[in-house]
Amino acid sequence: MEYASIEREIHIDATPEVVYDVITSPTHMREWWGGVTATFQPAAGATGQLIFGHGDEGESHVESVTVVDAVPPRLFSFRWVYPKGQSPAVDNSLLVTFELTAANGGTTLRMTENGFREIGWEEAVVAASYQDHVNGWDTFIPNIAQYVARLASAS
Repeated sequence: MEYASIEREIHIDATPEVVYDVITSPTHMREWWGGVTATFQPAAGATGQLIFGHGDEGESHVESVTVVDAVPPRLFSFRWVYPKGQSPAVDNSLLVTFELTAANGGTTLRMTENGFREIGWEEAVVAASYQDHVNGWDTFIPNIAQYVARLASAS
């Protein structure tokens, strides 16, 4: 298998401005990204963390994050999964990009994640990490649309 990139696309019944806010706001991210705690601002160059899990009995997992692009309401990207104490680069991190386009009275959200091969992991690690991320995005991308629908119905 190639393991080059993961790509997902979904239509969301909301404006690009609303969708952009949902994918970049730490408060909203917690709701659609499985309870993740985000500690960064959605601005190019901003750094922070994504904390997965509840922290009970050491069950949390922390990933450093660096925002690459933040162009409301059409583009948001960040690098993550890089070694602690290093700056993210093409050869040591994964790049996640969200592209938003107004379409059919709502927004087409296109997500790509790449860098699995460039990071230099052994084949088994690449395969396992890639599959883990595929499974994650298969859950979390639809969660974005469902969360936006809940927000709309609550207004």
